[in-house]
Amino acid sequence: MEQEQVILGVDTHLDVHVGAVIDITGRLLATLSVSTNSAGYLQLLKWVRSFGNLSRAGVEGTGTYGAGLARVLRDHGVEVLEVNRPDRSMRRRQGKSDPTDAESAARSVLAGNATAIPKNQSGAAEAMRVVLVARRSAVKAKTQAINQLRALLVSAPQKVREHLLRIKPEDCVKHCAALRSLGKSVVLQALTSVLRLLAKRWLALRAELKTLDTMLETLTRQHGKRVTERFGVGPQTAAVLIAVAGDNPERLKNESSLAALCGVSPLQASSGKTVRHRLNRGGDRCANNALWTIAMVRMRSDPRTRAYVERRTNEGLSKKEIHRCLKRYIVRELYPLILADLAESSLGP
Repeated sequence: MEQEQVILGVDTHLDVHVGAVIDITGRLLATLSVSTNSAGYLQLLKWVRSFGNLSRAGVEGTGTYGAGLARVLRDHGVEVLEVNRPDRSMRRRQGKSDPTDAESAARSVLAGNATAIPKNQSGAAEAMRVVLVARRSAVKAKTQAINQLRALLVSAPQKVREHLLRIKPEDCVKHCAALRSLGKSVVLQALTSVLRLLAKRWLALRAELKTLDTMLETLTRQHGKRVTERFGVGPQTAAVLIAVAGDNPERLKNESSLAALCGVSPLQASSGKTVRHRLNRGGDRCANNALWTIAMVRMRSDPRTRAYVERRTNEGLSKKEIHRCLKRYIVRELYPLILADLAESSLGP
């Protein structure tokens, strides 16, 4: 006898996942809380299958707290769909609890509202994402260190200020790292120590960034050679776009899906007699910035792009509008190359 189809919804947290199972008519069957470890994931899977045949599951946070559960479910032949948290109007009406959120996730799958396929996080794209996470924090910390160092020099004694503040930032850091003593007063002794520490921090972060950039260059050379061959696309911008696409780019139905992920797909804003589109402010902002960088490089140095900019300017478009158009065209150009690179990467050496 064929088992009844059931759907799982999961509200994920750091230490506990709460699952809710419903049948295909939407009837809630049961809820269960499990620990966030391998034993808990298998317990949840076994528990759900005791109610019927599980083929689909809606999981919140598949890229964070739910990543481990999503991998286990996929390994056992369950289709995993990314579920957004319930909207605020629903929460105002029904209140909020973990079982309620889990049930809502299951109902989103049943209703067809949850259609996003999560990333696999198991290949070259995930490796690039990991390096990019570390690189972004290193860049931020390096900028913060030099800003703090120069801010201290602004209020330092005049002799120190004139000696260190007016030179180039890199030379300023080198001088500060080699400081021995600015004076015998308690303020000057503290200033000497802090300037030396901030300078050494900046130098350490610069060395860290060189290591991370080398890693990105190696990864993109091995797994993104088609993308990086295009004009204006460097290792960092290529890595950002490949990481956004993910290791299972088949989840992107077409290049419009990638454009939406990057926030460069224009949205309808028509009403009445007014027919227009507006800027898409959603999507991954790092990917949007990567496309902006590629477009800027091409506007400055690529003859074909410069001719396009001149033609569109004569048609009355502003520079911002031209830049938006270019970003959309760049996605269209790079989409098949990203797919080809990731497909080749998945096959291995």
